[in-house]
Amino acid sequence: MALPVAPSVLVSGAGPTGCVAALALVASGWRVVLHDPAPASALAQRARAYALTQSTRCLLQSLGLWEGLLPHLQPFQRLLLSDHACGAAEVLFSDGDAAIGWVLDHRPLMDLLLRRCASADGLQLLLGDPERPSQPTDLQVHCEGAGSRARDALGIGYPGWDYRQGCLTCQVQLVGATPATAWEVFRPEGPLAVLPLGGGRAQVVWSGPITACQHRQGLGETAFLEALAAALPPGLLASQLLEPPASFPVACRLAGRLARGRALLCGESGHRCHPVGGQGLNLCWRDVAVLWQEAAAVAAGARPIEALPRRYARRRWVDALLTLAATDLLIRLFSNRSLPLLPLRRLGLGALALSAPLRRLALAAASRGPVPLGSLPGGLDSGSPRGEQSPLFRRA
Repeated sequence: MALPVAPSVLVSGAGPTGCVAALALVASGWRVVLHDPAPASALAQRARAYALTQSTRCLLQSLGLWEGLLPHLQPFQRLLLSDHACGAAEVLFSDGDAAIGWVLDHRPLMDLLLRRCASADGLQLLLGDPERPSQPTDLQVHCEGAGSRARDALGIGYPGWDYRQGCLTCQVQLVGATPATAWEVFRPEGPLAVLPLGGGRAQVVWSGPITACQHRQGLGETAFLEALAAALPPGLLASQLLEPPASFPVACRLAGRLARGRALLCGESGHRCHPVGGQGLNLCWRDVAVLWQEAAAVAAGARPIEALPRRYARRRWVDALLTLAATDLLIRLFSNRSLPLLPLRRLGLGALALSAPLRRLALAAASRGPVPLGSLPGGLDSGSPRGEQSPLFRRA
């Protein structure tokens, strides 16, 4: 039996994770206040793109968001993995003609999310106000990112380490790119990913020493493209810089706990991983998928509100820990010039290249997460590689 009065929740942080969490909670029948001190223009102006996985597709389809994003999604059917230290060693991941991932620019994503949040019944959107709402709620969901002040106020630690690498992102016009193909290149200084955006455009995610990233960010267009040419996979050439490069430090961090009292940490407030493999946003949105499942159970009267944070934290801990461990292992194994590690790297890439079942297993873990999440309230199995859209609502 559903609760006689809809439970209330304050979601702090209106980035991609906060907005999707707010829409999932509204879809569960909760009364939601979504707050962010930044205005809508600042939230939407970030120059970057995301690689979306199958688990994310299922979540967005179930929330009725996928269809609105289709004009901006660039699917890719092939992922080419290579290691510069192992010569011509390459591994191709594919699933026939089916998409194994999608690339989406930040701006159209945020434009859609903010429009849906502004028009959703039961959701109050408060942007540009530095003061967080003070009215009491049944639950607090903190999606403020890695620098979350609320996490600190709750007395929750954020242990981990900073990598000696930084990450530089930019958008370029490519020449010689194979259609519907993404690249992940392991280089001694750090991995480099090339994500197709359509029309010959691509998002480049270039990891390296933080000082090198900052230096490259300050180069003029011609010098930057010359430096990038030496790092791109063979046959690819960046002919034009479409967005100025931006750099940031990277780290591996996991909060000491993901909930306290009636407050919980969602997204990068609770964890942060290296961008290798494109797991960052997808891991955050798997948090949202579990939050949605637990919130729907509370709204239906199947579980008390007090149990939600504890159950959410227990379910999300293993996925976050395994994902952080996997990305950290990739960096430690492949981002170096260690001669003793070369045989191990060749062995791993060789096994992937020769074994289709092993490639399918690796692709499934990266695309759906290491821990099955089960069916979403919208009717889709978040671990399913395919599924029909089952939106809960369609608000323009």
